[in-house]
Amino acid sequence: MISKELDKEFDIAVERVNKYTEPFPADFLLRLYAYYKKATNNYERPGSSKPIINAFKTNALFQVKDISEDEAKREYIDLVNNYFLYRK
Repeated sequence: MISKELDKEFDIAVERVNKYTEPFPADFLLRLYAYYKKATNNYERPGSSKPIINAFKTNALFQVKDISEDEAKREYIDLVNNYFLYRK
């Protein structure tokens, strides 16, 4: 997949998540968070007021530290597509 196509699919997946009104499972949200931050090259520290949430987010970011931005976009897209394909 070329970069422009990947970017377009990524943007569609992000929009799909943002428009969804039901709550997502916490583990799913952490994976989305990590892939999104890596895909967008955003290295700001987690900003939750709860230290435990920041710890979980930091751990999720650590788990994706060795993948490229394009890999993170692909993983994010696959995660979103699979969630909506298999949700109840």
